[in-house]
Amino acid sequence: MDKDTVMQHLLEKAKNLPRMSGCYLMLNKNKDIIYVGKAKDLKSRVTSYFNQSAKNAKTQILVSHILDFEFIVTSNDTESYVLENNLIKKHAPRYNIRLKDDKSYPYIVIDQDEAFPRLQYLRRPSKKKNRIMFGPYPMGYQASIVIDTLRKVFELRSCSNHELNNRTTACLLHQLHQCSAPCVKLITPDGYANDLKHAIEFLKGGKAAAKSLQTLQYKMHSLAAVEKFEHAALIRDYISELEKFHLTEHAQSVENAQGQSDLDVVAYYVGEEEVDISIYMLRSSMLLGHKNFHVLKSEMVGELEEELLRILLLYYSETKDPLPKSLAINLNEEYKHHFAQALTGLMQVNISVPNNVNKYKTLLESTYQHAKETQRLRMVNQDSVNLGLIKIKETLQLKEIPRVMECFDIAIWQGKSPTASQVVFHMGRADKKSYRYYNLQELPEGNNDFAMMREVLQRRLDNSQLPDFILIDGGRGQLSIAQAVLKDLSLDIPIAAIAKAKVSKHQNFQSEEVDHSEERLYLPGRLNPIILNKSPNMMRILVQMRDEAHRFSRKLHHKQEIKRVFGKRKKPE
Repeated sequence: MDKDTVMQHLLEKAKNLPRMSGCYLMLNKNKDIIYVGKAKDLKSRVTSYFNQSAKNAKTQILVSHILDFEFIVTSNDTESYVLENNLIKKHAPRYNIRLKDDKSYPYIVIDQDEAFPRLQYLRRPSKKKNRIMFGPYPMGYQASIVIDTLRKVFELRSCSNHELNNRTTACLLHQLHQCSAPCVKLITPDGYANDLKHAIEFLKGGKAAAKSLQTLQYKMHSLAAVEKFEHAALIRDYISELEKFHLTEHAQSVENAQGQSDLDVVAYYVGEEEVDISIYMLRSSMLLGHKNFHVLKSEMVGELEEELLRILLLYYSETKDPLPKSLAINLNEEYKHHFAQALTGLMQVNISVPNNVNKYKTLLESTYQHAKETQRLRMVNQDSVNLGLIKIKETLQLKEIPRVMECFDIAIWQGKSPTASQVVFHMGRADKKSYRYYNLQELPEGNNDFAMMREVLQRRLDNSQLPDFILIDGGRGQLSIAQAVLKDLSLDIPIAAIAKAKVSKHQNFQSEEVDHSEERLYLPGRLNPIILNKSPNMMRILVQMRDEAHRFSRKLHHKQEIKRVFGKRKKPE
Protein backbone atom coordinates (compact mmCIF):
# COMPACT_ATOMS: atom_id res chain seq x y z
CA MET A 1 0.00 0.00 0.00
CA ASP A 2 1.41 3.44 -0.96
CA LYS A 3 1.51 6.30 1.55
CA ASP A 4 -1.54 8.14 0.14
CA THR A 5 -3.63 4.96 0.39
CA VAL A 6 -2.48 4.44 3.99
CA MET A 7 -3.39 8.02 4.93
CA GLN A 8 -6.83 7.68 3.36
CA HIS A 9 -7.42 4.41 5.22
CA LEU A 10 -6.38 5.95 8.54
CA LEU A 11 -8.56 9.01 7.91
CA GLU A 12 -11.62 6.85 7.30
CA LYS A 13 -10.86 4.83 10.43
CA ALA A 14 -10.47 8.04 12.48
CA LYS A 15 -13.83 9.37 11.25
CA ASN A 16 -15.51 6.40 12.93
CA LEU A 17 -14.06 7.12 16.37
CA PRO A 18 -16.44 8.19 19.16
CA ARG A 19 -16.77 11.84 20.16
CA MET A 20 -15.60 11.02 23.67
CA SER A 21 -12.55 11.79 25.78
CA GLY A 22 -9.70 9.30 25.81
CA CYS A 23 -6.20 8.41 24.70
CA TYR A 24 -4.88 7.33 21.31
CA LEU A 25 -1.77 5.25 20.55
CA MET A 26 0.00 5.69 17.20
CA LEU A 27 1.71 2.57 15.79
CA ASN A 28 4.44 2.15 13.15
CA LYS A 29 4.93 -0.68 10.65
CA ASN A 30 6.34 -2.93 13.39
CA LYS A 31 3.32 -2.29 15.64
CA ASP A 32 5.56 -0.34 18.05
CA ILE A 33 3.82 2.48 19.93
CA ILE A 34 5.56 5.65 18.73
CA TYR A 35 3.25 8.30 20.21
CA VAL A 36 0.60 8.55 22.93
CA GLY A 37 -1.83 11.46 23.07
CA LYS A 38 -5.05 12.49 24.81
CA ALA A 39 -8.17 14.20 23.55
CA LYS A 40 -11.48 15.59 24.75
CA ASP A 41 -12.93 14.45 21.42
CA LEU A 42 -11.12 11.41 20.00
CA LYS A 43 -12.74 11.69 16.57
CA SER A 44 -11.83 15.35 16.11
CA ARG A 45 -8.26 15.05 17.41
CA VAL A 46 -7.19 11.85 15.63
CA THR A 47 -8.83 12.93 12.34
CA SER A 48 -6.69 16.09 12.39
CA TYR A 49 -3.54 13.96 11.99
CA PHE A 50 -4.65 12.49 8.65
CA ASN A 51 -6.70 15.24 6.96
CA GLN A 52 -5.39 18.27 5.06
CA SER A 53 -5.19 20.57 8.10
CA ALA A 54 -1.96 22.51 8.73
CA LYS A 55 0.60 20.64 10.85
CA ASN A 56 3.93 21.61 12.36
CA ALA A 57 7.15 19.89 11.23
CA LYS A 58 7.23 17.47 14.18
CA THR A 59 3.66 16.31 13.55
CA GLN A 60 4.34 15.83 9.83
CA ILE A 61 7.30 13.57 10.62
CA LEU A 62 5.27 11.65 13.19
CA VAL A 63 2.41 11.09 10.71
CA SER A 64 4.83 9.80 8.06
CA HIS A 65 5.67 6.86 10.37
CA ILE A 66 2.09 5.97 11.41
CA LEU A 67 0.54 2.86 9.91
CA ASP A 68 -2.19 2.25 12.45
CA PHE A 69 -3.62 3.53 15.73
CA GLU A 70 -5.52 2.29 18.77
CA PHE A 71 -7.66 4.18 21.27
CA ILE A 72 -8.91 3.96 24.86
CA VAL A 73 -12.06 5.77 26.00
CA THR A 74 -12.10 7.52 29.41
CA SER A 75 -14.97 8.92 31.46
CA ASN A 76 -13.60 12.50 31.48
CA ASP A 77 -10.73 14.69 30.28
CA THR A 78 -8.89 14.61 33.62
CA GLU A 79 -8.85 10.80 33.56
CA SER A 80 -7.30 11.06 30.07
CA TYR A 81 -4.35 13.01 31.50
CA VAL A 82 -3.73 10.33 34.10
CA LEU A 83 -4.01 7.49 31.57
CA GLU A 84 -1.78 9.31 29.08
CA ASN A 85 0.91 9.79 31.73
CA ASN A 86 0.84 6.10 32.68
CA LEU A 87 0.96 4.96 29.05
CA ILE A 88 3.94 7.22 28.29
CA LYS A 89 5.86 5.87 31.28
CA LYS A 90 5.00 2.28 30.34
CA HIS A 91 5.79 2.39 26.61
CA ALA A 92 8.30 5.30 26.37
CA PRO A 93 7.15 6.23 22.82
CA ARG A 94 9.90 7.79 20.74
CA TYR A 95 7.85 10.85 19.69
CA ASN A 96 6.71 11.78 23.18
CA ILE A 97 8.96 14.09 25.15
CA ARG A 98 10.84 12.08 27.77
CA LEU A 99 11.86 14.19 30.72
CA LYS A 100 15.34 14.16 32.24
CA ASP A 101 15.82 15.73 35.64
CA ASP A 102 18.77 18.11 35.52
CA LYS A 103 19.93 17.25 39.03
CA SER A 104 19.15 15.16 42.07
CA TYR A 105 19.46 16.59 45.57
CA PRO A 106 20.96 14.58 48.43
CA TYR A 107 19.06 13.28 51.45
CA ILE A 108 20.12 12.22 54.92
CA VAL A 109 18.54 8.82 55.50
CA ILE A 110 18.19 6.73 58.68
CA ASP A 111 17.07 3.12 58.31
CA GLN A 112 15.55 2.12 61.65
CA ASP A 113 15.53 -1.56 60.67
CA GLU A 114 19.31 -1.65 61.17
CA ALA A 115 20.66 -2.87 64.51
CA PHE A 116 22.43 0.44 65.19
CA PRO A 117 21.04 2.87 62.55
CA ARG A 118 23.49 5.04 60.61
CA LEU A 119 23.21 8.49 59.06
CA GLN A 120 23.49 7.86 55.30
CA TYR A 121 24.04 10.38 52.50
CA LEU A 122 21.93 9.24 49.52
CA ARG A 123 20.64 10.63 46.26
CA ARG A 124 17.26 9.39 44.99
CA PRO A 125 16.59 7.17 48.04
CA SER A 126 13.64 4.81 47.82
CA LYS A 127 10.82 5.33 50.29
CA LYS A 128 10.13 2.40 52.58
CA LYS A 129 8.76 1.57 55.99
CA ASN A 130 10.87 2.50 59.06
CA ARG A 131 13.11 4.80 57.00
CA ILE A 132 13.48 8.42 58.17
CA MET A 133 14.48 10.90 55.47
CA PHE A 134 15.63 14.53 55.77
CA GLY A 135 16.00 16.75 52.75
CA PRO A 136 16.38 17.31 49.92
CA TYR A 137 19.39 19.54 50.55
CA PRO A 138 20.17 21.84 47.60
CA MET A 139 23.81 22.33 48.60
CA GLY A 140 25.22 18.81 48.67
CA TYR A 141 28.53 19.71 50.25
CA GLN A 142 26.74 21.19 53.29
CA ALA A 143 24.73 18.00 53.74
CA SER A 144 27.90 15.90 53.59
CA ILE A 145 29.59 18.15 56.15
CA VAL A 146 26.68 18.08 58.57
CA ILE A 147 26.29 14.30 58.35
CA ASP A 148 30.01 13.82 59.05
CA THR A 149 29.86 16.26 61.97
CA LEU A 150 26.76 14.64 63.49
CA ARG A 151 28.38 11.21 63.29
CA LYS A 152 31.44 12.46 65.16
CA VAL A 153 29.77 14.62 67.78
CA PHE A 154 27.16 12.00 68.75
CA GLU A 155 29.64 9.14 68.17
CA LEU A 156 27.41 7.29 65.69
CA ARG A 157 28.80 4.51 63.54
CA SER A 158 29.75 5.10 59.90
CA CYS A 159 30.82 1.53 59.07
CA SER A 160 28.90 -0.91 56.87
CA ASN A 161 26.57 -3.54 58.30
CA HIS A 162 29.11 -6.21 57.36
CA GLU A 163 31.84 -4.46 59.38
CA LEU A 164 29.45 -3.96 62.29
CA ASN A 165 28.66 -7.67 62.45
CA ASN A 166 32.22 -8.95 61.99
CA ARG A 167 34.44 -6.67 64.06
CA THR A 168 36.14 -8.12 67.16
CA THR A 169 37.93 -4.95 68.29
CA ALA A 170 36.96 -1.29 68.21
CA CYS A 171 38.35 0.76 65.30
CA LEU A 172 40.48 3.91 65.45
CA LEU A 173 37.40 6.17 65.40
CA HIS A 174 36.49 4.98 68.89
CA GLN A 175 39.89 6.08 70.21
CA LEU A 176 39.33 9.50 68.57
CA HIS A 177 35.96 9.88 70.37
CA GLN A 178 34.14 9.71 67.03
CA CYS A 179 32.32 6.40 67.47
CA SER A 180 30.83 4.69 70.53
CA ALA A 181 31.82 1.23 69.13
CA PRO A 182 28.48 -0.59 69.09
CA CYS A 183 30.27 -3.26 67.04
CA VAL A 184 31.94 -4.59 70.20
CA LYS A 185 29.12 -3.65 72.57
CA LEU A 186 30.89 -0.71 74.24
CA ILE A 187 27.52 1.05 74.25
CA THR A 188 24.06 -0.37 74.95
CA PRO A 189 21.31 -0.24 72.29
CA ASP A 190 19.40 2.22 74.49
CA GLY A 191 22.44 4.45 74.90
CA TYR A 192 23.06 4.46 71.15
CA ALA A 193 19.38 5.17 70.46
CA ASN A 194 19.56 8.21 72.77
CA ASP A 195 22.56 9.62 70.87
CA LEU A 196 20.78 9.00 67.57
CA LYS A 197 17.69 10.80 68.90
CA HIS A 198 19.74 13.98 69.48
CA ALA A 199 21.10 13.82 65.90
CA ILE A 200 17.55 13.41 64.55
CA GLU A 201 16.38 16.39 66.63
CA PHE A 202 19.06 18.56 65.03
CA LEU A 203 18.01 17.47 61.54
CA LYS A 204 14.39 18.38 62.29
CA GLY A 205 15.46 22.02 62.55
CA GLY A 206 13.81 24.84 64.47
CA LYS A 207 13.38 24.44 68.23
CA ALA A 208 14.34 20.75 68.09
CA ALA A 209 17.71 21.68 66.55
CA ALA A 210 18.27 24.38 69.19
CA LYS A 211 17.54 21.82 71.92
CA SER A 212 20.04 19.40 70.37
CA LEU A 213 22.73 22.10 70.33
CA GLN A 214 22.02 22.84 74.00
CA THR A 215 22.63 19.15 74.77
CA LEU A 216 26.03 19.43 73.11
CA GLN A 217 26.85 22.62 75.03
CA TYR A 218 26.10 20.77 78.29
CA LYS A 219 28.31 17.84 77.17
CA MET A 220 31.16 20.23 76.33
CA HIS A 221 31.02 21.94 79.75
CA SER A 222 30.79 18.59 81.54
CA LEU A 223 33.98 17.38 79.83
CA ALA A 224 35.78 20.61 80.67
CA ALA A 225 34.69 20.28 84.33
CA VAL A 226 36.53 16.94 84.61
CA GLU A 227 39.54 18.43 82.77
CA LYS A 228 39.02 16.52 79.50
CA PHE A 229 39.91 19.68 77.63
CA GLU A 230 40.93 18.11 74.31
CA HIS A 231 37.65 16.24 74.02
CA ALA A 232 35.74 19.37 75.07
CA ALA A 233 37.55 21.39 72.38
CA LEU A 234 36.48 18.84 69.75
CA ILE A 235 32.84 19.22 70.85
CA ARG A 236 33.22 23.03 70.68
CA ASP A 237 34.42 22.82 67.08
CA TYR A 238 31.61 20.45 66.14
CA ILE A 239 29.04 22.82 67.67
CA SER A 240 30.47 25.68 65.63
CA GLU A 241 30.11 23.70 62.41
CA LEU A 242 26.53 22.66 63.20
CA GLU A 243 25.54 26.23 64.10
CA LYS A 244 26.69 27.40 60.65
CA PHE A 245 24.42 24.85 59.01
CA HIS A 246 21.52 25.76 61.32
CA LEU A 247 21.89 29.48 60.53
CA THR A 248 22.13 28.79 56.79
CA GLU A 249 18.86 26.90 56.90
CA HIS A 250 17.15 29.84 58.59
CA ALA A 251 18.71 32.27 56.11
CA GLN A 252 16.96 30.44 53.29
CA SER A 253 13.53 31.31 54.68
CA VAL A 254 11.41 33.03 52.02
CA GLU A 255 9.45 35.95 53.45
CA ASN A 256 7.01 36.35 50.56
CA ALA A 257 5.72 32.77 50.55
CA GLN A 258 2.41 34.17 51.85
CA GLY A 259 1.91 31.54 54.52
CA GLN A 260 2.54 28.58 52.22
CA SER A 261 5.17 26.44 53.95
CA ASP A 262 5.28 23.68 51.28
CA LEU A 263 4.97 25.28 47.88
CA ASP A 264 6.30 24.74 44.36
CA VAL A 265 6.40 27.75 42.04
CA VAL A 266 6.48 26.88 38.33
CA ALA A 267 7.23 29.20 35.42
CA TYR A 268 8.44 28.77 31.86
CA TYR A 269 10.25 30.83 29.26
CA VAL A 270 9.82 30.32 25.50
CA GLY A 271 12.97 31.10 23.51
CA GLU A 272 13.70 30.87 19.79
CA GLU A 273 14.57 27.16 19.78
CA GLU A 274 13.88 25.86 23.29
CA VAL A 275 11.45 26.13 26.18
CA ASP A 276 12.87 26.26 29.72
CA ILE A 277 10.81 25.27 32.75
CA SER A 278 11.90 26.23 36.26
CA ILE A 279 10.48 24.96 39.56
CA TYR A 280 11.28 26.75 42.83
CA MET A 281 10.90 24.39 45.80
CA LEU A 282 9.85 25.78 49.19
CA ARG A 283 9.58 23.39 52.13
CA SER A 284 8.83 24.52 55.69
CA SER A 285 8.91 28.10 54.32
CA MET A 286 12.53 27.63 53.19
CA LEU A 287 13.82 27.78 49.65
CA LEU A 288 15.46 24.38 49.20
CA GLY A 289 16.51 24.94 45.62
CA HIS A 290 15.17 24.57 42.12
CA LYS A 291 14.69 22.20 39.22
CA ASN A 292 15.16 23.15 35.59
CA PHE A 293 14.16 21.33 32.40
CA HIS A 294 14.48 22.36 28.78
CA VAL A 295 13.00 20.91 25.61
CA LEU A 296 13.10 21.75 21.93
CA LYS A 297 10.07 23.62 20.63
CA SER A 298 10.24 21.46 17.52
CA GLU A 299 9.74 18.36 19.71
CA MET A 300 6.29 19.50 20.82
CA VAL A 301 3.42 17.90 18.92
CA GLY A 302 0.53 19.56 20.78
CA GLU A 303 -0.15 23.08 21.99
CA LEU A 304 2.47 24.64 24.26
CA GLU A 305 0.44 24.59 27.50
CA GLU A 306 -0.77 21.06 26.81
CA GLU A 307 2.83 19.85 26.38
CA LEU A 308 3.91 21.73 29.51
CA LEU A 309 1.18 19.97 31.43
CA ARG A 310 2.43 16.58 30.18
CA ILE A 311 5.98 17.42 31.23
CA LEU A 312 4.95 18.54 34.72
CA LEU A 313 2.70 15.52 35.28
CA LEU A 314 5.59 13.27 34.25
CA TYR A 315 7.96 15.07 36.64
CA TYR A 316 5.64 14.98 39.66
CA SER A 317 4.67 11.34 39.09
CA GLU A 318 8.33 10.24 38.96
CA THR A 319 10.14 12.59 41.37
CA LYS A 320 11.64 11.18 44.56
CA ASP A 321 11.55 14.63 46.20
CA PRO A 322 8.86 15.40 48.81
CA LEU A 323 5.70 16.68 47.16
CA PRO A 324 4.41 20.19 47.89
CA LYS A 325 1.02 20.93 49.41
CA SER A 326 0.38 23.67 46.90
CA LEU A 327 1.63 24.61 43.45
CA ALA A 328 1.59 28.08 41.87
CA ILE A 329 1.73 28.20 38.07
CA ASN A 330 0.60 30.55 35.31
CA LEU A 331 -1.63 28.29 33.21
CA ASN A 332 -5.14 29.08 32.05
CA GLU A 333 -7.95 28.05 34.38
CA GLU A 334 -9.01 24.97 32.38
CA TYR A 335 -5.50 23.50 32.40
CA LYS A 336 -5.09 24.32 36.11
CA HIS A 337 -8.24 22.40 36.94
CA HIS A 338 -7.15 19.32 34.98
CA PHE A 339 -3.63 19.60 36.43
CA ALA A 340 -4.89 19.61 40.02
CA GLN A 341 -7.26 16.69 39.38
CA ALA A 342 -4.63 14.67 37.50
CA LEU A 343 -2.02 15.19 40.25
CA THR A 344 -4.49 13.88 42.82
CA GLY A 345 -5.33 10.88 40.62
CA LEU A 346 -1.70 10.01 39.90
CA MET A 347 -0.27 10.32 43.40
CA GLN A 348 -3.27 9.99 45.68
CA VAL A 349 -2.16 13.27 47.27
CA ASN A 350 -4.24 16.45 47.26
CA ILE A 351 -2.02 19.19 45.85
CA SER A 352 -3.92 22.46 45.49
CA VAL A 353 -3.34 24.60 42.38
CA PRO A 354 -4.85 27.99 43.32
CA ASN A 355 -6.61 29.97 40.58
CA ASN A 356 -5.58 33.32 42.04
CA VAL A 357 -1.80 33.55 41.72
CA ASN A 358 -1.49 37.30 42.29
CA LYS A 359 -0.23 36.76 45.84
CA TYR A 360 2.61 34.68 44.37
CA LYS A 361 3.44 37.34 41.78
CA THR A 362 6.94 38.04 43.13
CA LEU A 363 7.85 34.34 43.36
CA LEU A 364 6.46 33.63 39.88
CA GLU A 365 8.45 36.52 38.44
CA SER A 366 11.66 35.26 40.10
CA THR A 367 11.05 31.75 38.77
CA TYR A 368 10.34 33.09 35.27
CA GLN A 369 13.57 35.13 35.31
CA HIS A 370 15.45 32.01 36.43
CA ALA A 371 14.10 30.05 33.45
CA LYS A 372 14.96 32.89 31.09
CA GLU A 373 18.49 33.41 32.43
CA THR A 374 19.19 29.66 32.53
CA GLN A 375 18.43 29.44 28.82
CA ARG A 376 20.43 32.59 28.02
CA LEU A 377 23.53 31.33 29.84
CA ARG A 378 23.26 27.91 28.21
CA MET A 379 23.15 29.53 24.79
CA VAL A 380 26.02 31.91 25.57
CA ASN A 381 28.15 29.03 26.83
CA GLN A 382 27.09 26.85 23.87
CA ASP A 383 26.32 24.07 26.31
CA SER A 384 22.96 22.95 24.93
CA VAL A 385 22.45 19.30 24.04
CA ASN A 386 19.49 20.37 21.92
CA LEU A 387 21.65 22.73 19.85
CA GLY A 388 24.09 19.86 19.31
CA LEU A 389 21.27 17.62 18.06
CA ILE A 390 20.09 20.36 15.70
CA LYS A 391 23.64 20.67 14.33
CA ILE A 392 23.85 16.88 13.80
CA LYS A 393 20.53 17.00 11.95
CA GLU A 394 21.77 19.82 9.69
CA THR A 395 25.17 18.23 9.06
CA LEU A 396 23.71 14.84 8.12
CA GLN A 397 20.81 16.49 6.27
CA LEU A 398 18.21 14.57 8.26
CA LYS A 399 14.46 15.25 8.23
CA GLU A 400 14.40 15.38 12.04
CA ILE A 401 16.80 15.41 14.94
CA PRO A 402 18.17 11.93 15.75
CA ARG A 403 16.47 10.77 18.94
CA VAL A 404 18.19 7.39 19.25
CA MET A 405 21.87 7.23 18.32
CA GLU A 406 24.24 4.26 18.67
CA CYS A 407 28.02 4.08 18.62
CA PHE A 408 30.13 0.95 18.09
CA ASP A 409 33.73 0.21 19.08
CA ILE A 410 36.00 -2.86 18.83
CA ALA A 411 38.45 -3.79 21.60
CA ILE A 412 41.22 -6.30 20.77
CA TRP A 413 44.91 -6.83 21.56
CA GLN A 414 47.13 -9.18 19.56
CA GLY A 415 44.03 -10.91 18.24
CA LYS A 416 42.93 -12.12 21.69
CA SER A 417 39.59 -11.76 23.51
CA PRO A 418 37.95 -9.50 20.89
CA THR A 419 34.91 -7.63 22.17
CA ALA A 420 32.65 -4.87 20.89
CA SER A 421 30.39 -2.34 22.55
CA GLN A 422 27.15 -0.70 21.51
CA VAL A 423 26.36 2.46 23.46
CA VAL A 424 23.01 4.19 23.08
CA PHE A 425 22.21 7.88 23.43
CA HIS A 426 18.64 9.12 23.67
CA MET A 427 18.09 12.81 22.87
CA GLY A 428 21.82 13.45 23.16
CA ARG A 429 22.27 11.80 26.56
CA ALA A 430 23.62 8.38 27.52
CA ASP A 431 20.94 5.72 27.95
CA LYS A 432 23.09 3.23 29.88
CA LYS A 433 20.36 0.67 30.45
CA SER A 434 20.35 0.12 26.66
CA TYR A 435 24.12 -0.49 26.33
CA ARG A 436 25.15 -3.88 25.00
CA TYR A 437 28.31 -6.03 24.87
CA TYR A 438 29.33 -8.37 22.06
CA ASN A 439 31.81 -11.23 22.44
CA LEU A 440 33.43 -11.72 19.05
CA GLN A 441 35.14 -14.70 17.44
CA GLU A 442 38.95 -14.76 17.42
CA LEU A 443 40.18 -14.74 13.82
CA PRO A 444 43.15 -16.74 12.45
CA GLU A 445 44.77 -13.57 11.13
CA GLY A 446 44.55 -11.88 14.56
CA ASN A 447 43.65 -8.19 14.58
CA ASN A 448 41.08 -7.55 11.86
CA ASP A 449 38.97 -4.62 12.95
CA PHE A 450 37.10 -4.50 9.65
CA ALA A 451 35.87 -8.11 9.81
CA MET A 452 34.92 -7.70 13.45
CA MET A 453 33.04 -4.46 12.78
CA ARG A 454 31.13 -6.27 10.03
CA GLU A 455 30.23 -9.06 12.49
CA VAL A 456 28.96 -6.78 15.23
CA LEU A 457 26.90 -4.62 12.86
CA GLN A 458 25.31 -7.63 11.20
CA ARG A 459 24.35 -9.01 14.61
CA ARG A 460 23.01 -5.67 15.84
CA LEU A 461 21.06 -4.63 12.75
CA ASP A 462 19.17 -7.90 12.46
CA ASN A 463 16.60 -6.32 14.75
CA SER A 464 13.40 -4.32 14.22
CA GLN A 465 14.26 -1.63 16.79
CA LEU A 466 16.72 0.39 14.72
CA PRO A 467 18.44 3.66 15.65
CA ASP A 468 18.10 7.01 13.89
CA PHE A 469 21.86 7.36 13.47
CA ILE A 470 24.92 5.11 13.75
CA LEU A 471 28.38 6.35 14.70
CA ILE A 472 31.43 4.15 14.09
CA ASP A 473 34.69 4.56 15.95
CA GLY A 474 37.22 4.66 13.12
CA GLY A 475 38.06 6.27 9.84
CA ARG A 476 37.02 5.92 6.23
CA GLY A 477 37.77 2.16 6.11
CA GLN A 478 35.44 1.39 8.99
CA LEU A 479 32.79 3.61 7.44
CA SER A 480 32.97 1.65 4.17
CA ILE A 481 32.45 -1.64 6.03
CA ALA A 482 29.41 -0.22 7.82
CA GLN A 483 27.95 1.07 4.54
CA ALA A 484 28.35 -2.37 2.97
CA VAL A 485 26.50 -4.02 5.88
CA LEU A 486 23.63 -1.55 5.57
CA LYS A 487 23.44 -2.19 1.82
CA ASP A 488 23.42 -5.98 2.31
CA LEU A 489 20.53 -5.63 4.79
CA SER A 490 18.68 -3.08 2.59
CA LEU A 491 18.65 -0.56 5.42
CA ASP A 492 18.70 3.22 5.04
CA ILE A 493 20.16 4.49 8.33
CA PRO A 494 22.31 7.65 8.49
CA ILE A 495 25.87 6.71 9.41
CA ALA A 496 29.22 8.38 10.09
CA ALA A 497 32.66 7.53 11.47
CA ILE A 498 34.65 9.52 14.01
CA ALA A 499 38.43 9.52 14.40
CA LYS A 500 40.98 11.63 16.22
CA ALA A 501 43.91 12.82 14.11
CA LYS A 502 47.13 14.64 14.96
CA VAL A 503 47.86 17.71 12.87
CA SER A 504 51.13 19.63 12.88
CA LYS A 505 51.18 23.39 13.05
CA HIS A 506 54.22 25.68 12.95
CA GLN A 507 54.64 28.12 15.78
CA ASN A 508 55.28 31.72 14.74
CA PHE A 509 58.96 32.47 14.02
CA GLN A 510 60.01 28.97 15.05
CA SER A 511 60.94 25.94 13.03
CA GLU A 512 59.74 23.19 15.36
CA GLU A 513 56.30 21.68 14.84
CA VAL A 514 53.63 21.27 17.49
CA ASP A 515 51.10 18.42 17.39
CA HIS A 516 47.42 19.22 17.93
CA SER A 517 44.53 16.78 18.19
CA GLU A 518 41.69 17.18 15.74
CA GLU A 519 38.38 15.32 15.83
CA ARG A 520 37.21 14.36 12.35
CA LEU A 521 33.81 13.11 11.17
CA TYR A 522 33.69 11.02 7.98
CA LEU A 523 30.44 10.94 6.00
CA PRO A 524 29.41 8.69 3.09
CA GLY A 525 29.93 10.34 -0.29
CA ARG A 526 32.00 13.19 1.10
CA LEU A 527 35.68 13.37 0.19
CA ASN A 528 36.96 15.57 3.02
CA PRO A 529 36.09 14.95 6.68
CA ILE A 530 34.21 17.48 8.79
CA ILE A 531 36.43 19.09 11.45
CA LEU A 532 34.34 18.74 14.60
CA ASN A 533 36.43 21.20 16.60
CA LYS A 534 34.67 23.94 14.64
CA SER A 535 31.24 22.76 15.89
CA PRO A 536 31.58 22.40 19.70
CA ASN A 537 27.92 21.52 20.38
CA MET A 538 27.94 18.66 17.88
CA MET A 539 31.46 17.57 18.85
CA ARG A 540 30.54 17.36 22.53
CA ILE A 541 27.81 14.77 21.84
CA LEU A 542 29.70 12.69 19.25
CA VAL A 543 32.98 12.61 21.17
CA GLN A 544 31.13 11.61 24.35
CA MET A 545 29.50 8.74 22.42
CA ARG A 546 32.88 7.58 21.10
CA ASP A 547 34.53 7.84 24.52
CA GLU A 548 31.67 5.89 26.14
CA ALA A 549 32.00 3.17 23.51
CA HIS A 550 35.78 3.00 24.20
CA ARG A 551 35.23 2.71 27.94
CA PHE A 552 32.49 0.13 27.65
CA SER A 553 34.25 -2.18 25.16
CA ARG A 554 37.54 -2.14 27.07
CA LYS A 555 35.75 -2.98 30.30
CA LEU A 556 34.54 -6.30 28.87
CA HIS A 557 37.81 -6.89 27.00
CA HIS A 558 39.72 -6.56 30.29
CA LYS A 559 37.42 -9.12 31.96
CA GLN A 560 37.79 -11.52 29.04
CA GLU A 561 41.57 -11.23 29.07
CA ILE A 562 41.71 -11.99 32.81
CA LYS A 563 39.51 -15.03 32.25
CA ARG A 564 41.65 -16.19 29.29
CA VAL A 565 45.01 -15.73 31.03
CA PHE A 566 44.14 -16.85 34.54
CA GLY A 567 41.10 -19.01 33.93
CA LYS A 568 38.19 -19.19 36.32
CA ARG A 569 39.42 -18.67 39.84
CA LYS A 570 38.56 -21.43 42.25
CA LYS A 571 37.27 -20.57 45.66
CA PRO A 572 39.80 -21.34 48.41
CA GLU A 573 39.03 -24.53 50.28
